[in-house]
Amino acid sequence: MAIKNLAQTFKKEIKLYALVIKDKRTPHLAKILLGSAISYLFMPFDLIPDFIPVLGQLDDLIIVPLLIFIALKLIPTEVVNDCRIMAAGKK
Repeated sequence: MAIKNLAQTFKKEIKLYALVIKDKRTPHLAKILLGSAISYLFMPFDLIPDFIPVLGQLDDLIIVPLLIFIALKLIPTEVVNDCRIMAAGKK
């Protein structure tokens, strides 16, 4: 059950980030950082290959959340809240 909830949350967050990137009120740098994070997450290759013990997995666990964290700090709260409502299908 926890995996299903995690998958649903992940899907909602990706939808939210796509809406935030499309929003005209989102600063350009935040769009670049958020787009880079999503792209890196879905790339078929990594900067540090996964077969390298520990470092291979850590890059995914550090780079993506860090880029998302920085991007969300640059985006006005109002934009994120509006997009979160749209992602939930309430608008």
